[in-house]
Amino acid sequence: MSFTLWIAVFGAVLLILALTSSYLRWMPVTTSAVCLLLGIGIGPLGLGLLHLDLDHAAGWLKHLTEVALLFSLFISGLKLRLPLRSRVWRVAFGLAGPVMLLSIGGFSVVLHYLGDMAWAPALLIGAILAPTDPVLAALVQVNDAQDHDPLRFGLSGEAGLNDGVAFPFVLLGLLLVQGQAVDGSALFTWLWRDLLWAMPVGLLVGYWMGKLLGRLTLTLRISHADSTLTPNDYLALALIALAYVVADTLHAYGFLAVFAAGLGLRQAEVSFTGGSQTPSEHLAQPVAGHLEAAPENAVHGDLDNLEDTQVAAGVMMGDMLAFGSLVERVMEVFLVTVLGVALASHWDWRALGFGLALFCVVRPLSVLLMPWGSLLDLRQRLMVGWFGIRGIGSLFYLFYALSHGLGGTLSAQCLNITLSVVALSIVVHGLSTQPMLNYYGRRG
Repeated sequence: MSFTLWIAVFGAVLLILALTSSYLRWMPVTTSAVCLLLGIGIGPLGLGLLHLDLDHAAGWLKHLTEVALLFSLFISGLKLRLPLRSRVWRVAFGLAGPVMLLSIGGFSVVLHYLGDMAWAPALLIGAILAPTDPVLAALVQVNDAQDHDPLRFGLSGEAGLNDGVAFPFVLLGLLLVQGQAVDGSALFTWLWRDLLWAMPVGLLVGYWMGKLLGRLTLTLRISHADSTLTPNDYLALALIALAYVVADTLHAYGFLAVFAAGLGLRQAEVSFTGGSQTPSEHLAQPVAGHLEAAPENAVHGDLDNLEDTQVAAGVMMGDMLAFGSLVERVMEVFLVTVLGVALASHWDWRALGFGLALFCVVRPLSVLLMPWGSLLDLRQRLMVGWFGIRGIGSLFYLFYALSHGLGGTLSAQCLNITLSVVALSIVVHGLSTQPMLNYYGRRG
């Protein structure tokens, strides 16, 4: 397939979205659902402009989905400004921990009994489809760093955490299907290295790198009076790359490290500005082209009444959030369009039953079984149970499994079920998200 043709189609999709954005804003459908339909339309089921052989494309798609997740996880961490001691964090921890484990177990049971699968591949597919998505679930996550609603905050924290928490269970599934877990040493290595070591080390490494680098950067900018003259996108890229590489070098999870790096950077902003209740980017926002503008013309805000620390932090956070969100949206458009193109060759009708069982039974029951107490009322629990959106995270784990020894009929089975369930999630959640959020806003 011609690279030029891919670029042409991608440009055309972006142009369509740009020209129709005023209409799409008022329609009860997400951008992801529109991109999926466009991908189907230009793929073999529609105009036939593009074809994609996922057996040959799995390698570069794994890296592309990984990059998309890294940016999205970093931005997710930047948006979560509540201190870690806040009770609202318990919602995120509960969803990313016990609820995710219950979802893996429950969906494995569905695949075993309804799909007639052996337990090992059922566990693998259950783990692949376990993480909720930080890329496609933007509408149900926090609006900005001042949004402390427990439903949106919990879903944001869950999406940031469980892309890393799911990793050891994907690895366990691979061990089981490859027959290695019968060896006690392999299972023991998985337990201490992939489960007990990789998760906490990834979180700690990323958090402290983000916090220390954030404080160092802000201190240097204040001391050199260059708050508006430094390209913050470089800092975002550097922190994402270094947190990921350091975590990987220590055999920890890079996804968790990058999410925690964004979180640590946000906590550095909080402490550096004296614990202000208002995020710095709400007080001082960089103007377009601020790197070339005179300092007095480079920032929006009441500069006469703001501390230098608030201006520096506001410019840094505003730049990073804008840059990361742009990359996140572009990657979302491309990857979901690719999914639509590939769906013609990999649609599995069983996904209708599997997906509805996951979305309507397994996920909601897993949420309702948790003792939330006063953290979430019944309405919020039901909505959290529904908003288990699957997406780019599941695609990454699918391509990871395909590139790590998964082959034969099991490879095709994992590929077809995962792509079909993700596509189904994009459609059903994409159509229901906006109406449900409107209802939640009216009743809130």
